[in-house]
Amino acid sequence: MVSALGMTAVLGGCGSTGSSDVTLRLVAADYGDSPANSSKKYWDTLVKEYESKHPGVKIDVSVYSWNDVDAKVKDMVAAGHAPDLAQIGAYADYAAAGKLYPVSDLLSIPTQADFLSQLSEAGQWNHTQYGIPFAASTRVLFYNKTLFAKAGITTAPTTWDQLAADAQALKDKGVKYPFALPLGPEEAQAETMQWLLSGSDPGNGGNGYTDEIGTYTIDSAQNVQTFTWLKDDLVDKGLTGPVAPGRLNRATAFAAFADGQVGMLNGHPTLIQQAQTKGVKFGMVPMPGRTGKARASMGVADWMMAFKQNGHRDQIGDFLNFVYTEKNVLDFSREYGLLPVTGSASNTMSASDSAPDKALHPFLEELPTSELYPVGKTSWASVSAAVKQNIGQAVTPGGDPAGVLSRLQATASAADSSARN
Repeated sequence: MVSALGMTAVLGGCGSTGSSDVTLRLVAADYGDSPANSSKKYWDTLVKEYESKHPGVKIDVSVYSWNDVDAKVKDMVAAGHAPDLAQIGAYADYAAAGKLYPVSDLLSIPTQADFLSQLSEAGQWNHTQYGIPFAASTRVLFYNKTLFAKAGITTAPTTWDQLAADAQALKDKGVKYPFALPLGPEEAQAETMQWLLSGSDPGNGGNGYTDEIGTYTIDSAQNVQTFTWLKDDLVDKGLTGPVAPGRLNRATAFAAFADGQVGMLNGHPTLIQQAQTKGVKFGMVPMPGRTGKARASMGVADWMMAFKQNGHRDQIGDFLNFVYTEKNVLDFSREYGLLPVTGSASNTMSASDSAPDKALHPFLEELPTSELYPVGKTSWASVSAAVKQNIGQAVTPGGDPAGVLSRLQATASAADSSARN
């Protein structure tokens, strides 16, 4: 990959990449939780190395928190001052508006071919890839080994029935949250999708939010069965803790796990360090499914995209080929406990026995079969917002899972129809 990129750089040397001064503006999200590990440090180091080899190109990087970065880019585009590059949460609206370069216009063939296939596919709008995966994550089931031992549980659950039985055993021992079910507005769309996937057996419907051709299937029979089971077998039996799932946010659930108050919950890689810092002894296993291991785990990806407004296609492409070298992908993934988006970096991490890399192996194992949000649909943002606000009602006492999912399906279908018109 490095030699191929080297060839690309040499061939581009006669073009505009080094022939005149160009400044590329990059707006990026901050993956750190303090100034000490802000993403600005990562980008400053990477940019310094790149600029030392490309004296005619400057990279101006602005890093914003996840609370602000998407809105910052939206405002810049609306004002007619789009950045050259944006590393944010969604790309489809900009692709649909004709504002982005196709990935094939930017990256070398070896760089393109190195992306994990399901991430490349998720980066497509209207069958053309515009979103370049930047960071990835999957979910696994975390369980507290100390609480399991006190409840006499010797193995992690592999089916829903086992999960419910373990949760009951934990409740009987006074565990505050036997199974934490965060369906609050912070990130309910993630917990929801994980359960929709785990309730879907191979060959059956209800494969998450959409079917194989991208049509929303939120109220499929299997999805209704999934949320009916959650309500009847977990929530109504008091196995999800003192806070109603619709009011429990992911950050609160993670903090409770790190405080030793949660028996089980679905978590992503950042929970590892959070729990280790508090001294929690925990295990990680694939999410249980209805009758065995879940068919797929939920995957999440963040996106890099290149705006056409200012031109600079050659310089943007050359810089991105550098960003996605194996070394740089690994450096970022290791710094922030996220999964590499390229095959070369994933293989290197999978083969590594270092403690930080080994901790991510359970998540890496889930990535090849993971399914992502339907981020290629311009309607997804509004559908996701509706799920965040309403899905908790499906598991409230006296609630109607079928009715809630039916209303969400109607919202999704209307949003999808509006996006196409």
